[in-house]
Amino acid sequence: MKKILSILTLIAWSVPVLFSQQQQFRWTPDDKLKYAERIISSYYVEEVDRDTIVDEAIKAMLKTLDPHSIYSTPEETRELNEPLSGNFSGIGIKFNLVSTDTLYVIETVAGGPAKKVGLQPGDRIIKVNDTIIAGVKMKNSEIMKRLRGPKGTVVNVEVMRKGVPDLIEFDITRDDIPIYSVEAAYMADPTTGYILVTQFGENTPKEFADALGKLKKQGMKNLIIDLQGNGGGYLNAAY
Repeated sequence: MKKILSILTLIAWSVPVLFSQQQQFRWTPDDKLKYAERIISSYYVEEVDRDTIVDEAIKAMLKTLDPHSIYSTPEETRELNEPLSGNFSGIGIKFNLVSTDTLYVIETVAGGPAKKVGLQPGDRIIKVNDTIIAGVKMKNSEIMKRLRGPKGTVVNVEVMRKGVPDLIEFDITRDDIPIYSVEAAYMADPTTGYILVTQFGENTPKEFADALGKLKKQGMKNLIIDLQGNGGGYLNAAY
């Protein structure tokens, strides 16, 4: 009890100090965050995990933005970036886990297993192998582990589709997923080239440069760059 009272006394003592300091200079948002973290770490009645409270503070800040801004751990970030970096075995979809805790299919990879069986952008995946993944606050990394797997293995998914009353079931055979940014490059007419860029990945600049070079050799003077359905990716690759 004495320990708690002494802590409360210290915190109460810090308040007038804070107000007196505010009179000397204007507190920036960074100052407020650092001060709050320092007070909690130093004076809270129990020991706290500083990494945890900072992570939770970041997540709370992102909630004030939009449903697509999320905070991910280093492991989750590596897994999210994998489809932009090279080949992997899976079902071939790009998805987003929105604030409603539902997995939305953004895009199906051309020629990939999901596209072949009829999965569509806008579908919401509710179950994977009889396990409900919607509304249970499952991490991105856990969802991806369930969808990915060795080439040739089968994963069962049940999806909700707009306009369809019941869940639609798909058996998808996993396969190697080749990642290409430039999926089409040709001459639309004798002087106009056309390049379709479906995402901005690690190899996008090289793929685009190669396509551009080939079209120039064919007499291209004008160029159409098609970004319809582009799911995004690395910002520097989009420059």
